Amino acid sequence: MPLIVRNGHRVTVDEARTRTHGDQADAVLLDVREEPEWTAGHAPGAVHAPLTELLLGATLPAEAQGRPLVVICRSGRRSSQAARLLAERGAPAVDVEGGMNAWAAAGHPVVDERGNSGRTA
Repeated sequence: MPLIVRNGHRVTVDEARTRTHGDQADAVLLDVREEPEWTAGHAPGAVHAPLTELLLGATLPAEAQGRPLVVICRSGRRSSQAARLLAERGAPAVDVEGGMNAWAAAGHPVVDERGNSGRTA
């Protein structure tokens, strides 16, 4: 199934969850927030790759290489930048409208680094 693209390469949090979780998952949820934000809370199963490192030329974590990417940050600003950068590098990438703030507001789970209930920083 091709990556859903709406609103100029953006997807809703519900589309992001469908595309990256469960039996229908065909993409990786890539969280580009910084370490303290990630540690406080992230989506279960997300892969972490801070935007600052990607901007310096870091490669994607192994779990994200060669896969469609749904990129998320706190509010959608950094994920938009990261999705453009990754697309320029040849990766199929879209960003999530509203980021982790919208993810949590929609009632989707957020966990901390120990797998306990987390928060969006």
